[in-house]
Amino acid sequence: MERRPGVPRLLREINDRAALELLLASGPLTRGQIGELTGLSKVTASQTLARLEERGLVEVVGEQGGGRGPNAALYAVVASSAYVAGLDVEPELVTAAVADINGEIAAEVTIDPSGHDDPIAAVHTALVKACRSARVAMGKLRGVVIGTPGVVDPRSGDVRYSFDLPGWHEGMHQSLAADLRHEVVIENDVNLAALAEHAAGAAKGADDFVLVWVGRGLGLAIMLGGRLYRGRSGSAGEIGWLPVPGVPLAEDVRALPGKPPSLAGGLAALVSMKAVTELAGSYGFTGASKAEGVAAAVKAGAAGEPLLDEIAARLALGVASVCVVLDPGTVVLAGEVSRAGGAALSSRVEEAVARICPVRPQVVVSEVTGNPVLRGAVLAALDRAREEVFSS
Repeated sequence: MERRPGVPRLLREINDRAALELLLASGPLTRGQIGELTGLSKVTASQTLARLEERGLVEVVGEQGGGRGPNAALYAVVASSAYVAGLDVEPELVTAAVADINGEIAAEVTIDPSGHDDPIAAVHTALVKACRSARVAMGKLRGVVIGTPGVVDPRSGDVRYSFDLPGWHEGMHQSLAADLRHEVVIENDVNLAALAEHAAGAAKGADDFVLVWVGRGLGLAIMLGGRLYRGRSGSAGEIGWLPVPGVPLAEDVRALPGKPPSLAGGLAALVSMKAVTELAGSYGFTGASKAEGVAAAVKAGAAGEPLLDEIAARLALGVASVCVVLDPGTVVLAGEVSRAGGAALSSRVEEAVARICPVRPQVVVSEVTGNPVLRGAVLAALDRAREEVFSS
């Protein structure tokens, strides 16, 4: 019989990983419960837990009584076995969160980056403050993911251009890694919001969906087969440039060196901050932001319906274009405007899309609480950290 060295080791690795994933999803659990849910025998489950205890990845956190014989020990993943950091970088705010391997947020801080001429310094300051607040040394971080607006080059990891963050230039990825002395991942903010939605929001359990972000900016994230689709150059989802009837084409899509591209047309011209604010004002709804005007329209009932109908009609041009190409089934509306419009806006978008294309998707509002970009950044960092820690 042919001997296959390494197979027992591979089986042990598979069993260890299965137990860890189960404990993360459903723990604390007893040895018997782990065996039952993973299909492992009692002996194998015991051996698996012994190995994981020796590696410092699981520990006994209590007992479960109620059965015959002595109480059964409850096992859980050691929270301090690894930490990660997620950051949401905006023009006016930089927010950083530190979480343990279980995904529990240990600390979250926000700073004003205006006092930092160098964006690297702003990120560094936010991360240091978050680690200090969490009482976690930066050296213990096993994953750092930063969410920013703009297109991220999948080859270099740099933000190729961003209207809101002109200081984020080529070479930032390497500079951040060198400054933080840690591997860093930069990801588009709307993509991270989609990760959060897929994990614990309106798209939970949906492998195919798109998320349309309508807020300070306009963006689209595409999830196909449970994976983000970024495109060859990282530009998938830049829906603001989408040509739409009655609106001039976007200009200067290819930016000149050292100069961000302008966006004088396309779908963004219809649902940009300026456009929606002006539209709300024309209907008599004003506020400090376009979200406030939309919220006022929802609160006004019948008087606000014409404004909501107009916003929905504009959004439907983009959503319909995406749906006839991808047929995602579910469209999640996220961002300040979408939250302000709520179900009153999402239902109108769904109806408007059905009127202009043969595909009728389910259009829903984001259900992620708090900061979805920050939450997505933490989730992405956890995926990387768990893969590294559990496979080592």
